[in-house]
Amino acid sequence: MKTNYLFSHRFKKIGWLLFIPSVVIGLLGLFDVLEIDILNVHVFGIKNDIFSKGGIGILENNIADEIFGILSIIGLLMISFSKEKNEDEFISRNRLESLVWGTYMNYLVLILSMLFVYEFSFFYVMIFNMFTTLIIHISRFYYILYKNKKSLQDEK
Repeated sequence: MKTNYLFSHRFKKIGWLLFIPSVVIGLLGLFDVLEIDILNVHVFGIKNDIFSKGGIGILENNIADEIFGILSIIGLLMISFSKEKNEDEFISRNRLESLVWGTYMNYLVLILSMLFVYEFSFFYVMIFNMFTTLIIHISRFYYILYKNKKSLQDEK
């Protein structure tokens, strides 16, 4: 099966090297354990008071959460969509089913959050929800590969 949309297998390692430190540093920053002062810069963006005072302009912001969020997403994309060493039809089907499953679970979490989580807590749910599709996809994909490999070894 031709898979032009997948990255080379070597991108998987790069993805892990981007994702792990980025998610750790990002979580530390999100919960105010770590702040990187050098990343306090002036940026162009929408101000918090856009509805009351109208506001697109220059504001000061610590861009650590943006940087580490983007690096986490790029890492997850590299992990999710890098070829396996032996890419075959089973792996392609597993990849597609895992992606669909991850999408369903992501929106289930979102719907449940809309029903049961309110105020600022919902903001944290939305932050984590940005990553759940890919995290669930990766988790299920490698779980199915592990389970299949184990069943093949048990048959021998």
